[in-house]
Amino acid sequence: MKPVFYAILANSLVASLTNTLVWFGVTFWVYLQTQSVLATSVMAGIYLVTVAISGFFLGSLVDRYRKKTALLISSAGSLVLYALAYLVYVSTPAAVFTDASSVILWGFIIVALVGAIAGNLRTIALPTLVTVLIPESERDKANGLVGTVNGVAFLAASIVSGLAIGFLGMYWMLVMAIALTVLTILHLCTIPIPEKRIIQTEAKPNHIDIRGTIQVIRLVPGLFALIFFNCFNNFLGGVFMSLMDAYGLSLVSVQVWGIVWGVLSLGFIVGGLAVARFGLGKSPLKTMFLSNIVMWIVAMGFTIQPSIILLAVGLLVYLCLIPVVEASEQVILQTMIPLERQGRVFGFAQSIEQAASPLTAFMIGPIAHFLFIPFMTTGAGADLIGSWFGTGSDRGIALLFTLTGCVGLVVTVLAMRSRAYRALSVNYQRRYANNVQIEVRQSS
Repeated sequence: MKPVFYAILANSLVASLTNTLVWFGVTFWVYLQTQSVLATSVMAGIYLVTVAISGFFLGSLVDRYRKKTALLISSAGSLVLYALAYLVYVSTPAAVFTDASSVILWGFIIVALVGAIAGNLRTIALPTLVTVLIPESERDKANGLVGTVNGVAFLAASIVSGLAIGFLGMYWMLVMAIALTVLTILHLCTIPIPEKRIIQTEAKPNHIDIRGTIQVIRLVPGLFALIFFNCFNNFLGGVFMSLMDAYGLSLVSVQVWGIVWGVLSLGFIVGGLAVARFGLGKSPLKTMFLSNIVMWIVAMGFTIQPSIILLAVGLLVYLCLIPVVEASEQVILQTMIPLERQGRVFGFAQSIEQAASPLTAFMIGPIAHFLFIPFMTTGAGADLIGSWFGTGSDRGIALLFTLTGCVGLVVTVLAMRSRAYRALSVNYQRRYANNVQIEVRQSS
């Protein structure tokens, strides 16, 4: 792979670490200041909804400008917003930030979170840079490296954010975020990215053009099915996001649970490195479906009994496979979509797929509270399977996890046997072979 690609990955690692650090750090700080679970829940909702909505707009920016320019816009936007958050923080009395209903507090939160969300422009631009810089036959491994970088950033931010807030406070965390973002911009300016002139095929290049993006996706049989399949998987995955902490804390102390999650986060790195080393095979689509089948089988079993070891092993396997699934989707889109449209398609896919998580977060709490927990505490479930499955509120959550895994497995098997899957698989193989032949002729 080209040295410039590794330089971009290193630059993106620092940027992603900084943005994730701010997001985690602000969340921890707000809870410590207000002691309000509602405040942190609303923050999570704002973050997820904004990520889901912003994909359409950010994708259009990636296609409208050179990729290096898009990366600079991302970091510059974060820098301006972090600086604004710093000014709000230093000019506001500390007592104001202890009131969860304070307008200034929420203004600070929104500015800081939008600064972190500006980094999603990089998330969309990076796969398009893989298309620009990496030959077709090596893109699956390059996508694995991108997943590894994201995993390292997530793991490091998980550890550093708590330490930064605990020992340094919000003031120095913001100073650190501003300094790292400045360094990222300066380093990026030194990276020469070989990129052709931007080709605008639309009559209105400044338009987000969701309709045109949908038409491009529709031209590839089965591609819409792939995007909505991953959207449905995110919908089911939101069950674990929303309730996993509650279940884990029913098994171990909060200190042990924090250590367990720190270790489990290595799964993202291991999965990304595996893709970078071995690739995705001849059929990334098949690899994606097989990975989902394993994920859902594991999800059916890791709460079958109240065991932290069983839960940890299952979650590790689950998290190792997430980079495989993401890299598979990326390499399919990189092959099937023209470069001048990839930003908008990646942004569209991000918005559609991420929209599922907030929906699950709002739905699953009441479902667990009013249906599954009573069912396994004093209801028919306790009498029917309680003797071997266990009873209590934690087992109600466990049953919900198991049923979610069953649904995910059934949907994956049906999708794998569908006409849309077969059509997309055939089209991918044909397009991949054509692209490789073009690259060989161009290199010779």
